[in-house]
Amino acid sequence: MEVCGGQTHAILRWGLDQLLPRGLRLIHGPGCPVCVTPAERLDAALALAARPEVILCSYGDMLRVPGSAAGVVPATAATDLLGARAAGGDVRLLTSPLEAIALAQAAPDRDVVFLAVGFETTAPATALLLRQARALGLANLSVLLAHVRVAPAMEALLLEPSNQVQGFLAAGHVGAVMGTAELRQLVERHRVPVVVTGFEPADVMAGLLRLVQLLEAGTPALANAYGRVVREQGNGAAQALLQEVFVVTDQPWRGLGPIAGGGLALAPAYRHFDALERLGAPASGPDSAAPSPCISGRILQGRALPSECPAFGQACTPEHPLGAPMVSSEGACAAYYRYRRQAA
Repeated sequence: MEVCGGQTHAILRWGLDQLLPRGLRLIHGPGCPVCVTPAERLDAALALAARPEVILCSYGDMLRVPGSAAGVVPATAATDLLGARAAGGDVRLLTSPLEAIALAQAAPDRDVVFLAVGFETTAPATALLLRQARALGLANLSVLLAHVRVAPAMEALLLEPSNQVQGFLAAGHVGAVMGTAELRQLVERHRVPVVVTGFEPADVMAGLLRLVQLLEAGTPALANAYGRVVREQGNGAAQALLQEVFVVTDQPWRGLGPIAGGGLALAPAYRHFDALERLGAPASGPDSAAPSPCISGRILQGRALPSECPAFGQACTPEHPLGAPMVSSEGACAAYYRYRRQAA
C-alpha cells in the first residue's frame, strides 16, 4: 500500500502499476487529509460559516468536500463550503495559515475561524499560526482543528481482520517532519516491512524494489529510500513546535472510523483558540446520510478501486463529487478520473 495520495497520483499518471509483474499489487491508501476529514468537522464548519460574524477560511480543496448533510437536507441548503459562500457566508480560500492573522487584524469586529487540516506536514504551519496569534494577543482568531497522524492510521489498517497489506510505501513528506521512529515501532509491532519513499516515478519504483526485496527475504524491516530528504531524527524544530501547541488525541477518520492517537488536539495553553469552545459547538447535523452509490469508505480503506464504484465517472465526477476522494487533488478517485477516465 502506498500511503500518500501524492504517490497514488504519480503511480497512475506515469502508469507505474502497469509495469509491475503479476503477483505484485498496489493498494491505494487513505493518504489524503482532505478525504479523511470527518464529516462532523465539515458540518461544524458549515454551521460556523452561516454565522454573519464569522469569516471561515481554509485550503482550496476543503471548500468542495461534502458534509454529512449531503443528500439529507433540502437541495437549497449548503452541503459544502462553496455552497455556504454562495448562500452568503463569508468563506475565504487561503494558501497559508498565516494569512488568517492578516484577516483577523483587518477585521477586529469579526471572528476569523481557520479550518485546519492535514497530516504532520501541514500541522507545523498551523502551530506557527497559533504561536504568533498568541504572541499578538489576537482575540478574534480561532481554529477548527482536523489534523491527523499517519502512523496510527497505518496501524489501524493492519489491525483490520480483512487486511491485505503486506508492506507499506510510507510518505516521504511526513518522514521529513517526524523522522522514522514511529514507523520503526510499527514494523517491530506488526512484523511488516515499511519503506519511506518520495513522489517522483524513480522514487516510487526504488521504494517498491526495496520493499519487494524485504518481502522476498522475509525481513520485516524499515528502509529509507528517500534519504536525500528524510533523516532518522526528522525536523527537530517542527517537532518541538508540534509538541508545544498540540497533544495527541483519538480521532475519527472519514471512511476508517475512530483511530487511537489518530489526531491532534490543542494543548492546554492554546485551548482558548478552539473555535468550538470559543464560539460554541453548532447543533448536530442529520443522524443519517441518504442512500448513495458512493463507496468512498471502502476506497479509503484500500478494499476497492475507484473504478469499481458504480457512481464513478457518472453520478460522481470532480465537478459533482459524491465523496471526498473525488474532491481532493490527492484523492484516489480524482486520480482515476484524471488518468484512467476510460476505466469507468
